[in-house]
Amino acid sequence: MIEARHLRVLRAVAATGSFSAAARELGCTQPAVSQQMKALEASAGTPLLIRTGREMRLTQAGEALVRHAAGILAGLTAAEEEVAAIAGLRAGRVRLVSFPSGSSSLVPGALAALRAAHPGTRVSLEEAEPPRSVEMLREGDCDVALAFRYAGAAGAEEWEDLVVRPLLADRLVGLVPEEHRLAKARSVTIGELADESWIAGCPRCRRQLVEVCESAGFVPRIDFATDDYPAVVGLVGAGLGVAVLPELAIESVRPKGARAVTVEPAVRREIVALTLPDLAQVPAVAATLDELARAAAR
Repeated sequence: MIEARHLRVLRAVAATGSFSAAARELGCTQPAVSQQMKALEASAGTPLLIRTGREMRLTQAGEALVRHAAGILAGLTAAEEEVAAIAGLRAGRVRLVSFPSGSSSLVPGALAALRAAHPGTRVSLEEAEPPRSVEMLREGDCDVALAFRYAGAAGAEEWEDLVVRPLLADRLVGLVPEEHRLAKARSVTIGELADESWIAGCPRCRRQLVEVCESAGFVPRIDFATDDYPAVVGLVGAGLGVAVLPELAIESVRPKGARAVTVEPAVRREIVALTLPDLAQVPAVAATLDELARAAAR
């Protein structure tokens, strides 16, 4: 196998015409140059130099190797510089996937801080709900996935092969029309809403709603279901039903015509940032995880 260090020695010998001159140029000893040239000829499987007294002439194979060496070494230098830039966060790219309420609440502050600290790092954003976002991470379509799961829900082992960075616990709150009989209550139990029309959110949230209601002894009558949280808030505000939404979802929406109420018993979802073990060592990915954690703390 031909090594880059051997190519550098060959170029020096070809340029200077002798081992001793090449050694002076490279800052090493003549025996070291001789040994590396022997190793290069062994790797090439053919003589590269013709020794005539103190002078050296390239063979046809040597000339071919010197001709290609310039491009090889230039490409290697460029690669080393690019890798150093990525390692030093002067360059790099991170592909982030987030669920919508995370995109509107956690992501903007995190990416603004990342850009201010490391302007050479570029982040792209795509939206997907878990489990699709987690699938994208495993399939290599993103580097970091912002995801959530509900406390106590089955399937906790689904992230065992991933690096999990906990961010925050997001409590579910009730949303009722402003004129609702419970709109001014400090807190309500989920059972007090048993006879209401329900407006449900994303599929995972919908399943959680049904499970919570069933644990309270009733099956919710879901009249409307939508992945769009502003639409959920709008439907509640129009008096068409009640809903239970994560606090993050309400944070970025002005609940016109609707009132948020505390629901007991408390139900929380765990917000996390996920990546693959190998990706967690990439400086730009690690910096993105750190900024997401700081945004969550704020």
